[in-house]
Amino acid sequence: MQKEIYLAGGCFWGVEKYVSLLPGVVDTQVGYANGRTRHPTYEQVCRENTGHAETVRVVYDTDATTLSDLLDRFYEVIDPTLRDRQGHDTGTQYRTGVYYTDPGDLEVIRQSIARLQRQYDRPVVTQVLPLENYDPAEEYHQDYLDKNPGGYCHIPGAAFAKAKEYAAREEPAYERKSPGELREALTDLQYRVTQESATETPFQNEYWDEFRPGIYVDVTTGQPLFVSTDKFESGCGWPSFSKPIDDALLAELPDDSLLRHRTEVRSKAGDAHLGHVFDDGPRELGGLRYCINSASLRFVPREEMEARGYGKYLPLLK
Repeated sequence: MQKEIYLAGGCFWGVEKYVSLLPGVVDTQVGYANGRTRHPTYEQVCRENTGHAETVRVVYDTDATTLSDLLDRFYEVIDPTLRDRQGHDTGTQYRTGVYYTDPGDLEVIRQSIARLQRQYDRPVVTQVLPLENYDPAEEYHQDYLDKNPGGYCHIPGAAFAKAKEYAAREEPAYERKSPGELREALTDLQYRVTQESATETPFQNEYWDEFRPGIYVDVTTGQPLFVSTDKFESGCGWPSFSKPIDDALLAELPDDSLLRHRTEVRSKAGDAHLGHVFDDGPRELGGLRYCINSASLRFVPREEMEARGYGKYLPLLK
């Protein structure tokens, strides 16, 4: 079952990125919560004392995590004793808060705050309130740090690494197979591409013109790597993606073959050659083009994802 909780922890750019990495979280959105005006803009929230808090709407899978665990991990990246301030940001919009839509969550939240208070000598001032109103923020704020990796963030990088460690403990084991196992499981082309860094023929491969909703997984391990919402037509004749599901899934290596410098992309778990990444992708999508061989991927259409164990990724197909 999926539920939602709304978390305010200072600048919502970093909070969204951090929370999105936690196990069990299936969707996030940044917005403005519990203010005095309807449909505020970012400029109004910052300058007109609207009373809104920069807030992240978090949708999570109750089969994969609990609200208690989610809150405990959220508290790791805020200072709950600061009023209207986090990091270098000050103002009521940067207050901390937990806003709920299910009254049944209140006792869980209260217990989590009580545990949190025992860690501090000063009073915890994080608000615990029902969600009174919420408006999504402008589109350029959504997934801001994915679009702007060098953008401002008050959350230290070590926190993101820790969130990925939490998630890694929950992921299935996508283990690299032996050459013999791969020979048996893959076609000759799939083996040559993934294990010998061969390149398939452009415009004559399985997924170059595949644009149905779904997920693309490593053909050698089954690990999810890309989703259809990040796929675009580049005209190159191979599948092109603006980004992977998570940067941590890929390894990038220098490739000076063909008498020019390129950046090779491999799957980390399977160590399979996937293709190359270039900086000539659409600027509005981040500017990158992951040019990937169809033979290194297996496509799972949306209607089959749940049955084949990829249901947790369905919210990515917005």
